[in-house]
Amino acid sequence: MTLTTQAAERAYRSAQGEAHMHSVLTVDENARLNWLPQELILFDGCALNRSLSVDMADTSEFLLVEPVVFGRFAMKERVQSGSFQDRIEIRRCGKPIYFDALSLHGYMAAHLKGRAIGQGAGAMASIVFASPRAEAHLEIVRSLLSTQGGASLLRQDLLAIRIVAEDSFELRKSLLPILDRLTGNALPTSWRL
Repeated sequence: MTLTTQAAERAYRSAQGEAHMHSVLTVDENARLNWLPQELILFDGCALNRSLSVDMADTSEFLLVEPVVFGRFAMKERVQSGSFQDRIEIRRCGKPIYFDALSLHGYMAAHLKGRAIGQGAGAMASIVFASPRAEAHLEIVRSLLSTQGGASLLRQDLLAIRIVAEDSFELRKSLLPILDRLTGNALPTSWRL
């Protein structure tokens, strides 16, 4: 099964309070789930706390992409400040195999300029592929990455990829070949528009 969105998600300026979004997925025995939402666009002044929790069976496979865009570059919009918390937890047979958390508060643009965080990036994506076939994709995925991305085999069945880019257009240029590879050229049409 492949789940995607028809368009980008948006987190607009918050007048007060924080929006919360929590998604829970279960991938049963001998099943494969591709979680492929399009970009989340953060706008200046946003306040979003989201999390994704995935429970996998022993023989299941899971592909995830979570692209985030910090303002619309083509519209000359950049996120200066706001709050964004993002957490991803993946468990296989109840045991944790992947945990990732991001927390940006206050002057997000200044944080993103940091060399260890984003080097001035306006967009980023995390990709995780949990599958017995993960290791077979490592070298090919690395060859598809620009200098602003990296791929690691965290364990024999778990491939993690992180990409940063100047804007959403550059991010998609990096993402599409990798997602084509990991989906067996079955990327949803909405990703091609």
